[in-house]
Parts: sequence; C-alpha cells; structure tokens
Amino acid sequence: MDGQTDTPNEPLPIRRLQESLINRIAAGEIIHRPASALKELLENCLDAGSTSIRVTVKDGGMKLLQIQDNGCGIRRSDLPILAERFTTSKLSTFSDLSRITTYGFRGEALASISHVAHLSVVTKTKTETCAWKAHYLDGALVEGKPGQTVEPKPCAGNDGTTIIIEDLFYNTPTRLSALRSASEEYSRILDVITKYAVHNPKVSFVCKKTGSPSPDLSTPSSSEVPQAIRLLYGHSIAKDLLHVTFSSKNKASQDQDMEGEEEEEAPNRETWTADAHFTNANYQSKKMIFLLFINHRLVESSRMKRALEAVYSGVLPKGASPFIYLSLQINPRDVDVNVHPTKKEVHFLNEDGITDQISDTLQRSLASQSHSRVFEYQTLLTGGLAEPEQATSKKRKGKERARDEDENEENAAGEPKPAAPAPPKKTLSQYKVRTSLQDRTLESMFPVANPMQIEGRSSSKGKPADTLKSREIKESECFLTSVKKLRQNAIKGKHKQLSEILEKHTFVGIVDLNKCLSLIQHSTKLYLVNHGTLAEELFYQLGLRQFGDFSRLKLQPPPPLRTLVEIAVELEETTEESGLTKPQIVDRIVETLMARRDMLAEYFSFNITLNGLIESLPLLLRDYTPNLDKLPSLLMRLGPQVDWTSETECFETFLRELAYFYVPGPLCSTATPETDAEKAERWQIQHVVFPALRRYVAAPKSLLDRDVVQIASLPELYKVFERC
Repeated sequence: MDGQTDTPNEPLPIRRLQESLINRIAAGEIIHRPASALKELLENCLDAGSTSIRVTVKDGGMKLLQIQDNGCGIRRSDLPILAERFTTSKLSTFSDLSRITTYGFRGEALASISHVAHLSVVTKTKTETCAWKAHYLDGALVEGKPGQTVEPKPCAGNDGTTIIIEDLFYNTPTRLSALRSASEEYSRILDVITKYAVHNPKVSFVCKKTGSPSPDLSTPSSSEVPQAIRLLYGHSIAKDLLHVTFSSKNKASQDQDMEGEEEEEAPNRETWTADAHFTNANYQSKKMIFLLFINHRLVESSRMKRALEAVYSGVLPKGASPFIYLSLQINPRDVDVNVHPTKKEVHFLNEDGITDQISDTLQRSLASQSHSRVFEYQTLLTGGLAEPEQATSKKRKGKERARDEDENEENAAGEPKPAAPAPPKKTLSQYKVRTSLQDRTLESMFPVANPMQIEGRSSSKGKPADTLKSREIKESECFLTSVKKLRQNAIKGKHKQLSEILEKHTFVGIVDLNKCLSLIQHSTKLYLVNHGTLAEELFYQLGLRQFGDFSRLKLQPPPPLRTLVEIAVELEETTEESGLTKPQIVDRIVETLMARRDMLAEYFSFNITLNGLIESLPLLLRDYTPNLDKLPSLLMRLGPQVDWTSETECFETFLRELAYFYVPGPLCSTATPETDAEKAERWQIQHVVFPALRRYVAAPKSLLDRDVVQIASLPELYKVFERC
C-alpha cells in the first residue's frame, strides 16, 4: 500500500487519546448530574461509619454541593493520591470483588468529580490534632490560592470529612446545558437522600439550601424504618404499611414439605434474606415508589419492579400504584456488583427464583390482610344558603361615612343630637354556629327503616331515635384501692379543651364505617374523628364507672368457652413465639379463665358455668349491643393480654380488652353493598355512642395525636374567600 494516495475508503489511523480526555470521558460515565455525585459521596460517608451526614446545596448542586460527615476521616498521608483513578482502601486483589460488602470499591468517584468540578476536601481523623484541607483538579493536588503550595494545609475542623464540589460541569458545557432547572436537580438530590435515610434510620441526615434558615430534610438518628418512612413519605403511607421478613430458608422448608421423602438439601443452595415494608390495598398513588437495596446498595431492577407491579394489579384499581421498600441480603459471592459504572444495577444468581418468591410472599401477605379495597371519597355537606352581604371592607367604610355625617350635623346645629338607642350587635356570618340537632346530617340522606329491629340489635323494640333516652349511668360504690386509683388516673388525664369539644359537639355524619371515621362540629370548626378509638376510651371508662355493678348481656343459648377459644386460636397464623402448640394454648387460656370464674362473675358479671358455658357478658351501655362475632377473639386475648398477677394491672388490662371488644365495626371489611347489619351499626354509632361520648368520656390528650383532627374552620374559610 506504500505510495498510494489517500482515498475516502482508506482506514483512519488509530491514535492514543490524551490522558485528560480519557479521564473526562470516564468521569462522564460516573457523574451524570449533581444527584449522581451526591450518591457516590453518601456511600463514602456510610462506608466511613458516619452517624450524621449534612448536605448543603446551591443552585441545585451545580454551583455548590457540600457533604459533611462525622466518620473516621482520611489520613494526611493518603491525601496526595485521594483523587487519582483506581485508588481505594476496599480492594487489594481481584478476588476481593467476590467478598465486597462496602459501597465504593473502584476508587473512581472523587477522581471523576475532580475532572468535571473544583474539588476540595477537609478531613480529620480522631488521632490527629488538626484537620487538613486539600484542593484537587484533574485528579491531582493543586494550590488553593495563587502562590500557595499544593500540599494539604492544616486548618480547624471536626472529626470526619467534608467534601466541597463547586462549579460542577464547568468544563463540559454540553452536559451542563442538558441539566434540568435548579429546582428539579435539587428535588433529585432530596430523592437520593430520602432513600438512603429510609434504609439507614440509625444515621441522621440533613439537607438544606445555602442561605436557608431551616433544612428541607432532617431525620433523627436511632430511629427505625417505619418511623423513617412516616417522617419522609408521610402519614398516608405509614398508616397502611405492612411488614414481612423472609429468607431462602422459608422456601427450603416449603419445598421439603411438598417433596415429603426428599429431605436432602442441595449443597450449593444460595442463601438470602429479605425485609419488606409495603402498603396494603387501601393505599393508592399515581406513581409507584420502589426502594430496592441489595446488600445495602441502592439499585434498580426492572424485572423485580414489573413482578411487584403484577402483584398489585389484581388488588389496586387501574392506574393506582403502591409504595414498596425492599432490602435484600444476598451472599456476596452470589452477587456481581461490577456491572454498571454507577453501580446502579447488580447481577445475582437465581434472580428469577428470588423475585418469584418475593412476589408470592407479598401477595400472600396482602391477601391475608383484606379481601377488598376501601375507597376514599368526599361528601358534600348540604345546608342553608347565606343571605347576600357586602364585603366586610365596604361595611366598615359605610359605617365610617355615616359616623362622619352625624358629626357634621352636630357641629352645624351647635347642639348635640339626642343619643339614639344602640342597635343590637350583629353576628358576622363567619361566626354563626349551627346548633340545632334537627338540621340535616349525612345519615339523613340514607334512611334506615326501623334500624333497631334488624337482627335483634337492641332491646329497644324498634323505638324511634327521638324517643330513645339512655338511662343515667351512676358510678358504682367501690372500696378497692386499685379501682379508685384507676378512676383518679382517668380524671387526671382529662384534656379540658378536647373534652369540651366532645361534650358540646354536633354530629355531622359517618365518613367511612370500615375506617371508623366520622365528622363532628364544635362551634365554628369541623373535626374528623376516629370514632373507634373514641368509643374504646368511652367503654373503658364506662367499665371503670360500673365496676362491680354491671348489667348482664345474656347469651341464649350459652356457647361453650373451649369451642370459642379454639376458633380464635385456629385463625391465628402463627403461634411459634409462645413455644406451645395450638391445643396447649387453648388449654392454658381455658384453665386461666375457669380458675378465675368467681372473680369474673363478682366484679364484671362475666358468668361462666362449671361446665364451661358462657351465660352472660357485662353490658357496658344500654341500647348498644357489641358485635358478637368478636367474642372468640376476646376470649383468646383474655389469656395472654391480661396481667392476672397484679390487681391494678389485672383490672385495667381486662377492661381495656373488654372495651376493645365493644368497639363498633365489623370483624372484617367487605366490598359488598351495605347490609342491614351495617346500617344498624351506623344507627348505633350516631344515636347511642356519640350521645354517650358527650356525657361520660373524660378525653385524654393522647387522642389529639391522630384521632381528632381539625379539617375546617369557618372564619379561616371566610378569609380564603375574601381573598378570591
């Protein structure tokens, strides 16, 4: 080919790229945007054993991204090669990759950042007397200021390391222009920190913008995963969370049960464990939130995500998605973490089998919780129309103008005008309160004919609501010191404002029967309350009030105690924690109750015959009949949940269990049209439970945490409309 002229078809010569260009191309594979740089540095902080990580951001991380931790720090002698490629303390030989359990191991994060940004490091170990600050550019030490040496400088600092990234992508304008707005990049940063904060609840995370007085994200240390999810993703997710833990041993035991005779385990069976927090069928979101950690590494798996979406496709309506947090621990020898530049993906043995078992476990857990969904909805409250009025500002101007005219007339005549009688003070519309109980409620839109005649729910013989009047429940005379102490504790724990709200409330309607949510009005405010929790506190205090003098709820025919306990114990999924078999648990509960049948009859009118038949239960509230489908569960819980060894604790725990039994609501929610029993349940809640709440309950402060929530205020609503 010598002597021939160059033609377009002739191959181009191969050249060796410059080292700086090689490093910049490699950096582009690792650092895509500020959030990817942050992910690499967060992993370094966690590898260093940090318990507190603080992130400061400016302009979405493009101008400044600072990460400060309190970890072990970096030695002064290691700073010269800190930002060079493939410098790490995690690997020494290639075989170490099969045992790697840390996050960063290739030594590329800081090197990549130094090629696309100005990098500074301030670090201090516990053994050193001062901190050291170093500046890096293109993987090498550079002077911090013109005229200084490139050597690290001593400075003040705390134990740990602070990484400062400035002017990210200053030398790659194409990458910089491809980034989104600063606000969107900042939201991506918050998303990364949020996910690591959920998986590392023992580590405190703080993220804020420069110049902002308060952080946008702050988590405490020493918390647990459910608390972290509640704090970071909100109460709506946390209240519907389910939790399961399982492993390959569960699968192995199931296989052995199915195979029967084949008990020999495969010698090379992979071992793994999984911990999952996921929402039940009641939670719905437009977008799926999936947090997947494999060996504590945040990764993505489209195969596993599709499988879990398929699990919920038969549970949630079309277009709705769940929240899933999954932490998978696999033997490091079975995982290849070196398959993606940012370690976003990993490969592991038997991925399909593990994914299928995880999906099956979540599906069984969802199925065991409920067979239906509960749909949230809003109800429009109807009411009278307000009279048309002028704006408040116009009223005020009119009054001032009239007052000026009166003063002018007085000055012109030279004599004061005779004082006119003061007009009655007018109440503004926003402070008018509906107090008539005859006004329309939500339940009036769904009439129930003779509700108390349905299934013998009460002894009121179908009397209408306006003629039902509960008899006064007088406090029984009791000389037991323990009961007196419990009564005093109930009075001491009374919250004055909440008790006043319940005493003077107006019932609006039941929002959701299965979730035990109702609306009540007090003064000019509307409250959403959990009537199940309120009823539980009511029945507990009614039990204290009538101690030793209960009316009886007779059971005809009397059911056998042992049979009911057997039903409840059989429905329990697992009893392994007790170390007893189910028949042994039944025997122990029956023996406990039979041994104390005299005390139960004397103090609580809880009559059990010598033959083990339950003749009567304590009747806590006239005209109210509890759901007797819960009786087996009550009897089972009386065994382990009541402290029979101490008098005070015995009475308190027994009454708490009895109150829980009396709480209104079905045994399980159903998706079928409302039955007559549910209509009667609604009637009892409105006409029996809420009137009793007005008269007898001393509301404790604990109900304010989540069971009584103000959702509207008439004066505040008027302020909103005045601005419109």
